[in-house]
Amino acid sequence: MDNLTLEHMIKNCPVDNTFKIIGKKFTFHIIRNMAMRNQTRFNEFLGTIENINPKTLSLRLKELEETDLIERTVYDEIPIRIEYTLTKKGKDLQGIIDQMAAFSMKHYPKIVFKDGKKRNYKQVFKKPVTVLH
Repeated sequence: MDNLTLEHMIKNCPVDNTFKIIGKKFTFHIIRNMAMRNQTRFNEFLGTIENINPKTLSLRLKELEETDLIERTVYDEIPIRIEYTLTKKGKDLQGIIDQMAAFSMKHYPKIVFKDGKKRNYKQVFKKPVTVLH
């Protein structure tokens, strides 16, 4: 495909579009915690995402739900229980998260690891990097 055809085909940069969806402060942290830490509850996010406040967390969860990256489930219990899970679309971000983690582990081990030694993704997470299909 030549550049002229590509320029006429693409309306907006796909990388920019992804950043518009997940680039707001704390949004990616929420997705990361859901994908890598299996977190599903408001207070779990609040306790593990540094400097996030309840109002911002609430807003980001609502935005993620509106973009169909997460699903909100309300359980009719006392007290009421609400859980958030990644949708299929949200799970497709796993590869991006894995690649970002692998990049930092490879190129910045002194920042990532207490001992400063390089490790690959599989050594740390005991699984291969996820690939989008």
